[in-house]
Formats: sequence, structure tokens, C-alpha cells
Amino acid sequence: MLTCVQRSKKLPADTRRSATKVRSWMANKFTEKQGQYLAFIYSYMTMFGRPPAEKDLQLFFRTTPPTIHQMILKLEENDFISRIPGQARSINLLVDPNEIPRLKRPG
Repeated sequence: MLTCVQRSKKLPADTRRSATKVRSWMANKFTEKQGQYLAFIYSYMTMFGRPPAEKDLQLFFRTTPPTIHQMILKLEENDFISRIPGQARSINLLVDPNEIPRLKRPG
């Protein structure tokens, strides 16, 4: 598998700059589902003054613990949140609240 650096070396110089610009913009953009998780975390923190537990996310989104945990890991990997592994309720939002979408009740 080629890394981003290896791939960009094969592109012409002018395309390389454009590809890098798109990648950096896309790196900061979250999916609709990720946006809903961020919206829930933000709303929960606003209402209760502390981050939600994974169980709170599980109950709201009506999904399994592994699904919730994988989403938390993905949000952390993409620098949308930070947390202290092994410490309960340690989620910290790294996204500007103005960029977080409005929370919708799952159907």
C-alpha cells in the first residue's frame, strides 16, 4: 500500500499541491454520522457539565458497545476529540461548537 507521500510523488507538481490541499481540508471534515456523535457529546456536556459515558452514547444511538467504541476511536484518530484511554468520561471536544451540526433523534 502506498502512503500519501508516495502517492503524491507520482503526480505532476501542480496536481500534487492541489491533492495536498484537498487532503488537508478533508482531514478536518467529519461524516454525517460522526457529526451526530459530536453533536450528542456537545449536547450532553452542555446539559450535564461532564462528558457522556460510552453507555450514554449506546443508549441514545441504540447500537452495540463495540460500535460506540469504534466510533470514539475514529473520532479521536481524526482529531475531533481527545480522551484519556482507560479513564471514564474523559472525552474532550476539539471541534469548534459552531461547526457541529444540530443533533437529530435517531430513527
